[in-house]
Amino acid sequence: MNATTALVLAVAPTGGLMSDPMITTIGLPIMLIVLFYFMIIRPQQRRAKEHAARIAAVKRGDTVILSNGMIGKIVRVEEQEAGVEIAQNVTVKVVKSMIAEVRSRNEPAAANDGKG
Repeated sequence: MNATTALVLAVAPTGGLMSDPMITTIGLPIMLIVLFYFMIIRPQQRRAKEHAARIAAVKRGDTVILSNGMIGKIVRVEEQEAGVEIAQNVTVKVVKSMIAEVRSRNEPAAANDGKG
């Protein structure tokens, strides 16, 4: 018997509700599903909603970062697509869902602090 098993046996209740193997067998997976929901699924859904709201609110003049890493400025917004100027006089048409991050006009880029 290893130390972990001994610790579990020493702390585990000898009677009561949790001593029933059926409740333990059913309860543990349910507790894990609830834990996964609150730790993984729910935060991911919240991030997806926030991203969709930012994409829907994109407007002309915003600086965006595309999913491939290119940075550009929005010059035209359509229903499902946007025109992004990636260099002077170079405009590409991108699907709005491929915009990874939206920066407003006044928001400065992050400074390079020399770390990394």
